[in-house]
Amino acid sequence: MAQITFEILTILRNTAHRLEKTTEYQWGHMGCCNCGFLAQEISHLRKEEIHARALQRSGDWAEQLNDYCPQSGFQMDDLISEMLSFGFDRCDLKNLEKLSDPAILKSISTPVKHLKHNVKKDVLLYLYAWAEIIEAKLLDEVRLGSLEMENPLVLG
Repeated sequence: MAQITFEILTILRNTAHRLEKTTEYQWGHMGCCNCGFLAQEISHLRKEEIHARALQRSGDWAEQLNDYCPQSGFQMDDLISEMLSFGFDRCDLKNLEKLSDPAILKSISTPVKHLKHNVKKDVLLYLYAWAEIIEAKLLDEVRLGSLEMENPLVLG
């Protein structure tokens, strides 16, 4: 799963908030699909720019991730490199596109039999669940040392 960082948590939530507010979701468009929205948040590229990069080669996000080579010179590979450097891995991105990470699906409390990868509300459910997993893991890492007070306040 993605690195457990505040930046990952923030980008997942920002992606979900942005997707929630737009009417431009389109799973068949490489710039405004599941990974496309995440790519927009990370790279600050417009959906048209992402789509144009993707069209330099054939394939959807999963195929592009399979063919990924950081030294290829393809702009799409540069974008994927940026997403990987941010803290995601190729499996994360493939799972996001198909809404298929078993840990994320298991964490969803709403009784859902099957998320549809091209349905906006399902993508939102997946993104928010993923963010909750990251947040819980971040909170698990927080350790408060013993707090000693020089002059404790005595009540009573």
